[in-house]
Amino acid sequence: MSGAAGLVALGLLWVGYLHRTRRITWLQRVADRVGEVFNRPGWVALPLALFIATILTALLGFIWDVSLHAGNGRDPGPLANPAHYFILVGLFFLFTAGMTAIVLPLDEKPGVASVRITRTWYAPVGGILLAGAGLYALIGFPLDDIWHRIFGQDVTLWGPTHLMLIGGAGFSLVGVLLLEFEGRNNRPDPDRPGGRLMWLVRIFAFGGLLIGLSVFQVEFDFGVEQFRLVLQPMLIAAAAAVALVAARATLGPFSALVAVVFAAVIRTVVAWLVGGPIIDAPRNVFPLYLGAAVVVELLALLPLARRRPVWWGALSGFGIATVGLWLESLWISAMFVDPWPSAMWPELLAMAVPIGIAGGVIGALLALVLRGEPLPSPPVRRALVIAAVLIAGATTANGLHIDVPEHAEAAVQLRDSTTSPNGRMVLAEIHITPTDLLSSDPEWVQILSWQGGIGGNSPGRGLVVDQLRQVAYGHYASTKPIPAYGSWKSVLRIQDGRTQAALPIFMAADPGIGAEEIPALDSFTRPFASEVTVLQRERSFEHPAWLFSVASLVVLVCSLLLVAALSWGAARINNRYPHSTRAPEPVATE
Repeated sequence: MSGAAGLVALGLLWVGYLHRTRRITWLQRVADRVGEVFNRPGWVALPLALFIATILTALLGFIWDVSLHAGNGRDPGPLANPAHYFILVGLFFLFTAGMTAIVLPLDEKPGVASVRITRTWYAPVGGILLAGAGLYALIGFPLDDIWHRIFGQDVTLWGPTHLMLIGGAGFSLVGVLLLEFEGRNNRPDPDRPGGRLMWLVRIFAFGGLLIGLSVFQVEFDFGVEQFRLVLQPMLIAAAAAVALVAARATLGPFSALVAVVFAAVIRTVVAWLVGGPIIDAPRNVFPLYLGAAVVVELLALLPLARRRPVWWGALSGFGIATVGLWLESLWISAMFVDPWPSAMWPELLAMAVPIGIAGGVIGALLALVLRGEPLPSPPVRRALVIAAVLIAGATTANGLHIDVPEHAEAAVQLRDSTTSPNGRMVLAEIHITPTDLLSSDPEWVQILSWQGGIGGNSPGRGLVVDQLRQVAYGHYASTKPIPAYGSWKSVLRIQDGRTQAALPIFMAADPGIGAEEIPALDSFTRPFASEVTVLQRERSFEHPAWLFSVASLVVLVCSLLLVAALSWGAARINNRYPHSTRAPEPVATE
């Protein structure tokens, strides 16, 4: 695949070289023709058209990939998963869209903020950031293969290299918004009304930003999250605060609501393609964000939104993290596998409120740039961005803190169920010791059965989650049959506050990693262990402890460099375009 991508890249480089040396004219003609439709320079219009197509391809591949892992387990090889091709093509042409914006300008300097490459070649800032985000995501592919060779198959969305793939794609939307701003201030026909088309394109970008920041939650969407439940509302608050505050402050009334509707439509179509009759993989749901959008729209009516936009952003973030999350919790309870228990709310608010305020501030700063209004002074804005990064790091670290109980075990009694002809289905009676290990309102006590194979008559398309019924303290019972045959992995999972652990009920033999079958005996007692060692059975722990930490830090540094680059680009654009001469784009009234 690297070889194939290299050949395609060489071909694209050759086209770029021919264009830069004026030996071909068709690329400029195509860009100009697209630019006439959008009333944007060709170096903005063509990359935007490429990006819209490529990011949807990558999103479909990503959701499909997570679904396949939940239903089938690990991949037999790096190219054995068909969803990987969609992801790779999407990310490759995301990078290509950015490079197109860099290569296209010939006889013009693409805006006053453009970056000089050679004596006569200047590139738009948004194009550089878009290409950089795409390259960051693409690098995740070969690094992911190296990671798996060293540390084994970590079948989780939150593997460090996996975060590079989705992070680069998600943050690329900021580059798109900045590139569109540069094009808006260099319109071929400054007096031509913008109409609804470009407003919809910008709404697409903000809706895409909301989706991009939401993909970090996708394990929760499938009900196979491998981290504490309190991280879900924190991630929802962060995504909503950044994207919806920026959308409302940039595009005006109802834009936050329209962005949410757009994101919901896209996620619904993708969820239907993956979980419907076409692919027939495990289904997923997604956060609605409607409550957060309503909060933002109402708070935007305050005079504070115009007079103190950064303070308004912070207030909106607070509203999202409180009222918005409460409204979202109603949707979560109705549609998701794991609702938010009442006992979780104190920690939920302690994590979501700071990240919501920080996200609202970042969204407001982004909106100032996109509206062409001056940012706060450099020391202030740097302090705000750094504070937001530190808050995100601190809240995430708290959410990742897990306590594995010592000397805890479960006595399990299984009885066969006759509800399925495909293989052995069982019901469980479970007695947990000590009996006071869990409170009366835990996040979950469940049996997760996954990786049983999708298609055919496989229960749940390879994914079954049974929320156990509490009979008495420490005593729980099944509410539906769970599979104990074939390639299934059926696991008892508990999470209550910081306590999180699991134990196997049935696991098929896995010759690929030298693992023997763990049988589903009629009666057995097994100790609880770290959930990572049970759910991520394929992971290898035969490496120095420091190596994993160092590798994770390398990924973290790369991620911080991407955030720094986006901040630099936004500040450069805001500084270089004179505020006093920025005329808003006229909008058609008919």
